Amino acid sequence: MKTSSIIYKGDIRTEATHNKSGQIIFTDAPTDNFGKGEAFSPTDLVATALGCCVLSIMGIAAKTHEIKMEGTKVDIQKTMADNPRRIVKIEVDIYMPNFEYDSREKSILTNAAKGCPVSRSLNHEIEEVITFHWAL
Repeated sequence: MKTSSIIYKGDIRTEATHNKSGQIIFTDAPTDNFGKGEAFSPTDLVATALGCCVLSIMGIAAKTHEIKMEGTKVDIQKTMADNPRRIVKIEVDIYMPNFEYDSREKSILTNAAKGCPVSRSLNHEIEEVITFHWAL
């Protein structure tokens, strides 16, 4: 089974279906690139995929090492460039919940975040900045 199927809906909008689950995502071009900006742009999805992947890999490490991380939040900031239009920077701010993490747990989670497959798949010219914000 193929991963997804995508239909062009017109007016620079797509509808992507995850074939295994049937879940649907719409995309729109951003307003600065002839679109309406009413949904994620494809480059928004790339940046968001990085954040989701970071959390997923951290979650695997947390489960493996019995570390709590429920409620962890990630904010993404994507920076675009022109000529050619492309992503040049993705900032990943990770806000850890108010659990008392020791240095070992922090190291496990930090290293997991850096081992994300999406990150390894992105062009090396895209600057990735991952910042942890540990609750005090």
